[in-house]
Parts: sequence; C-alpha cells; structure tokens
Amino acid sequence: MVQGEGTEKLTTQIDKLSTLSGKGIAWLTLFMVLTMTTVVILRYGFDIGWIWLQESVLYMHAFVLMIAMSYTLLVDKHVRVDIFYRNLPKTKKNRVNLFGHIFFLLPTCGFILIMSWQYVTQSWSILESSQEAGGLPLMFILKSLLIITPVLLTLQTIAEIIKIIFIKEAN
Repeated sequence: MVQGEGTEKLTTQIDKLSTLSGKGIAWLTLFMVLTMTTVVILRYGFDIGWIWLQESVLYMHAFVLMIAMSYTLLVDKHVRVDIFYRNLPKTKKNRVNLFGHIFFLLPTCGFILIMSWQYVTQSWSILESSQEAGGLPLMFILKSLLIITPVLLTLQTIAEIIKIIFIKEAN
C-alpha cells in the first residue's frame, strides 16, 4: 500500500491523467489511418493532393506519439533494452527504474522543457502556420507538444517514483 493518503491521491490523479490522455489520444490513430487512406485514394485515384490533409496526418501522428508517452510509462510498455532487466526480481527492477527516472528521464524532460520554452512561445506570439502553400495554420499548436509532453511525462515520472519508494510489493 501507498504510505500516506496524500501520496496515494496524488499518484492516483496523475495515473488517471495519463490514462485519460493515452487512451483518449489512441482514438486519433483511427482518424489518422482513415485520413491517410483518403490522401492515398485522392492522390493515386483522382490525382488530387491537398497539403493541409497530408499535414493533418503528420499532426495526428505527432499528437499520438507525444501525448501517449506518459501513458506508455504508466503501463510500463516503453522501449528499453532489457537483456538483463527482464530477468530481475521486482525489487531490482524498481531500483533500475528509480535510478533511470531520477538521473535520466527527469533531467531529459527538464532539458526539453527549458530548451523548448522560447521556441514555443515565439511560435505562439506570431501564431505560426505552415510554410507550405495551403498548409495548416496551426504550427504553433503542434509545437506546443514540446511543452505538453515533458510536463505530462514529468508528472507520470513523479508518480512512478512515489510508487517505487512508498509501495511495498512482493518480488
């Protein structure tokens, strides 16, 4: 059990946010596939190419990938080289995860957040749009993922650290 009602509520709320964002954004993959199918049919069947439609597939792909990162961490399905990790007992896996979260993931999220802040705010200040003629006028929203993703990932990382430190599980 989690020691302390406050930490339990905090991790539960963060887990809910990650689950909601991950499962919610997953539905976008259906629209992405349908849109890409439409692009291909229009292009090769009717010789019609709309830049905005093609860009929308790229936007959807970026949103799915970046918003779902915190959910992927929550369900422990992120990519890792687990030659040794997979055979470790739960307590040692927790130590590896704790080390990785504190010394790699949190600093990376902080770095991305700090380095992207001005880039994103500048994009918002000019309401940046696509450089392509007929492209989507929403580049500033796409660039906002550079802020949203590390924030969501940092929150989930904090929840995972709290769970590792305060939850006592059997091997």
